[in-house]
Amino acid sequence: MSKERAKRRAERLAVLEKEKAARARKVSRRQRRRQLVRKLTPQRKGRPGRIYRRSRGQRLGIVLVPLIAVAAVWLFVPDVPLRIVLTIVIVMALPALVVLILNRERT
Repeated sequence: MSKERAKRRAERLAVLEKEKAARARKVSRRQRRRQLVRKLTPQRKGRPGRIYRRSRGQRLGIVLVPLIAVAAVWLFVPDVPLRIVLTIVIVMALPALVVLILNRERT
């Protein structure tokens, strides 16, 4: 009787060890995958929790400079089609100029 119990207990322990090893492999695989994903994803720069990338002055400049330019175009250019073309050029060039001028990394 005790030999049978010992045999069943040994079988139970063997099954538990196999399950434990499988679980450990699964956890290890999950951790490796998470590390790989963490390594491959780009890290965000700057302070966490900061909503705006630009300062208030920069945002004000992004709005006011094109408005002043458009106002100057509409005041000083006599030809209406040329006014419209220049306004479109200002609006289309604004994102590129913002990136070129304001996206300098601070060192």
